[in-house]
Amino acid sequence: MTFKASWKRLSLATAALLVLVSTLSVQPTRAAVPALDMIRVAMFLQLPGKYESMTAAATFQSAGGIKIGTREPSGIKEWFNVEANRSVRFAVDDYKVKLVETANFANAWAIYQHVQSLRGMGYITSVPKNGGTQYQVFEGTYASAQESATALGRWNADAKLTSLLGGYKPSQHGPLRLESPALESKAAAQAIAASFGGAGLDAYVAVRAGEKGAVYSVMVGGASTADELKNLQTAAMKAPNGASLKPMDTASPYMLIRADHSVSGKSDSALELYAFPASEIKVWAAPGGAQPIGLTERSNRTYRGSFELSAFNGKLTVINELPFEQYLYSVVAVEMYTSWPIEALKAQAVAARSYALNKGFGFQIAHVVDTTLSQAYYGTGVEKPSSTEAVEATKGEVALYNGKVIEAVFSSNGGGKTSDARDVWKNEIPYLQSVSSPDASAETGLQSWHRIVLPSGQVGYIREDLVKDTGQKTAAGSRILELTTDGTNIRRHPVIQDSIPVVAQLQKGARVIELEQVIQSNPMSWTRGPFTGDELLTTINARVNPKLTGTVTSVEVSARGISGRAIEMTVNGTKLTLSSPDSIRSTFGVGESLPSTLFNVEETGKVVIQGAGGAQSTKTESSRQVYVIGADGKSTSYGQDYMYVLDGDGDIRAATKNPGFSFTGTGFGHGVGMSQYGALSLAQQGYDYQYILKYYYKGITIAKE
Repeated sequence: MTFKASWKRLSLATAALLVLVSTLSVQPTRAAVPALDMIRVAMFLQLPGKYESMTAAATFQSAGGIKIGTREPSGIKEWFNVEANRSVRFAVDDYKVKLVETANFANAWAIYQHVQSLRGMGYITSVPKNGGTQYQVFEGTYASAQESATALGRWNADAKLTSLLGGYKPSQHGPLRLESPALESKAAAQAIAASFGGAGLDAYVAVRAGEKGAVYSVMVGGASTADELKNLQTAAMKAPNGASLKPMDTASPYMLIRADHSVSGKSDSALELYAFPASEIKVWAAPGGAQPIGLTERSNRTYRGSFELSAFNGKLTVINELPFEQYLYSVVAVEMYTSWPIEALKAQAVAARSYALNKGFGFQIAHVVDTTLSQAYYGTGVEKPSSTEAVEATKGEVALYNGKVIEAVFSSNGGGKTSDARDVWKNEIPYLQSVSSPDASAETGLQSWHRIVLPSGQVGYIREDLVKDTGQKTAAGSRILELTTDGTNIRRHPVIQDSIPVVAQLQKGARVIELEQVIQSNPMSWTRGPFTGDELLTTINARVNPKLTGTVTSVEVSARGISGRAIEMTVNGTKLTLSSPDSIRSTFGVGESLPSTLFNVEETGKVVIQGAGGAQSTKTESSRQVYVIGADGKSTSYGQDYMYVLDGDGDIRAATKNPGFSFTGTGFGHGVGMSQYGALSLAQQGYDYQYILKYYYKGITIAKE
């Protein structure tokens, strides 16, 4: 099918339908609907097989200061306060690999950077020791000594790390320590820790919550086993005050304080890193005033509410807990352009609220995550008055089907027709049916691009404002264009995007031949490719099993769903086994997923040649030679990367010498449920948010608590 032609028919049908529908606003039903006061959003969490987002430490700061404590069955127990604008870090005090200890900060920093480039789970800290400052690099957050031992083996096999270490031998580092009696102040604890450091021992200040405020002590060492702890105790007896050290008190929660240089990258600048045990402790960080809390490891975004930190599945877990409606302030602002009509934003608010309520505790200890696996949530920095108004205007309203809150999924653009749930996830959901969708608003105001042939014979795209028409044409009638700027990038696809490779760079005055003119790739209509057979082989084999062998020579949409979306793909004549039809997007996307599964595939290396007697021959492989007869009657082998074929309509096709595959489609996202660009168009036509929701989610009612 031709998607653009189909879209025109769908637009007319949709317009005809909409004029028959009343735009009168209907008040939401008041019923016993689920409500949620506070929502838990996982920022970092490990759920194997479902979601993994990890960090070695979490760094917080707030202009109003932060209250630090623990969350207990009886409530929040406050430990201490962090001053306004001061950053503080948190991590799990578990098993790690100690990669190096050195007085040379530059060397330690190089090792830390190497660790971060490979795993992103390192720290660089310092301790007063042996009459100076020693910088230590640790890696990992492991649940057991066995896990850290396995990691130690991996690091010992790292040739680059070995060269950076200069003979230093990495070792395991665990959470088993010796501890001093309670001390009267933090300053006193720091002085005692320095004295143990002078005796060559790793010593840290630790803090606990007391009846009248924080209680400090000193913890020494970092053993991984009981035997190591015994050896540590023997060594500590030789140090001044060593006899006062006993195996650490594990009966009450603690936080071990380290000097952390990971954020500053400077030897003379460190943050306090509070490491808490991998037990039932839940650290609580609440704003000290009206200002939100910033989280460095989430792009320095600031967030409403408080944070809970714990060890879950052996890894640091960071959860933002805040009022549910305030969570939606951010979600609506991220998920939909805040400049769009208020009725579209209201529809988004109800959809987002319904989606979150439908999921319940979808992530065991959290309702949702902060990525698009749930809904994008970027904190206070994205909030806008219009999106907040939409949330407040629909406060408590949800979409119900048969009395239950629906899974109100949505996508950016339906491509002219939304998808039935069966086309994407193989399961039938009554309210997620395919409907015509007025999505062409995504193309409003976009520039056109020329698909061109470069002097080198390569093919690419250039934006219309970067060339001018010379008034000349080729013998085949194609326009000859001339570049008007220096250093112009010729793109592989008709869009400027960092992930889209550049074919070539040309200078002002260079001349190119136009093959066709298209609109800039956008959420409604897009082009990707041509991709080579080898490129597709790599991306397909990364996602399917059994793996393909040999070169990819043919790609076919072998089955389509109700909405026309691809639900089955055949490569080299063999049907691929995929987890779901929607996984086609990632399986065939080179560099990034295809925008949608509503597409056609052109096999650019496939050429059908008609002989003199009417017989046809199909060329699909580069090994087959094509011969061209010139005006002098002589034939020659055509060996360039592209073959340009003029059909009877005067259109030129750029066929590739080697197998190649170009994807042309419409829509952006899975396409199920509400199309956001469709909601925009309906709102622009005067329809309210309830009509928009009921148009995309069939048979629903809108109810309010």
